[in-house]
Amino acid sequence: QELCETYQVSRVTVRKALSELTQEGLLKRHQGKGTFVGIPRIQKDLRSVNSFHDACRMMGCTPGTRVLHVQWAHPEEADRAALGCEDDGMVVEIVRLRLADGMPVMLETNRFPPAYAWLMEADLTGSLYALLEERGVEAHQAIHEVSLCYATPAQAKVLEIAPGDALLSLHEVIYDQSGHPLHTSRQVIRGDRFTFRI
Repeated sequence: QELCETYQVSRVTVRKALSELTQEGLLKRHQGKGTFVGIPRIQKDLRSVNSFHDACRMMGCTPGTRVLHVQWAHPEEADRAALGCEDDGMVVEIVRLRLADGMPVMLETNRFPPAYAWLMEADLTGSLYALLEERGVEAHQAIHEVSLCYATPAQAKVLEIAPGDALLSLHEVIYDQSGHPLHTSRQVIRGDRFTFRI
């Protein structure tokens, strides 16, 4: 009624506007309690290669990163094939928890060829792509695979959700400006905080 009086519109118009805002995720309805402002979802555009930091800033969120580990690792078969690693070769593995406005959104595992060992000494709390660009390397193109998965107890703990909760799973192979494989990325993502645009 307050909205009707404030904007001089009918109840039908207000209901339609609230319904559209709810569909867009800007409002959330809780039965028996009312309608509340929703937490905005961060949007990743799969048509271009951009960083989590850029996606957050575009949505008006403050990005954050917690580095969980950086180490040499044996690549999985898919990583070995994508990165062209030797059979007994190792990769640089970077596992980070990504946050938006202090809330966990994504658990990210990036694997780089040995030529990127210098990343192990770098400050990885910001954008990886910004670090790479400082060395003349640009993430130019990506191949994406999106699927559904369910949170393991370890993933649930860091993402602050319940074990077994549904998550978005994004597997990517990223290529540099010369068309060479740059890194692979595996991300498990809270669907209530993140959406993809294709």
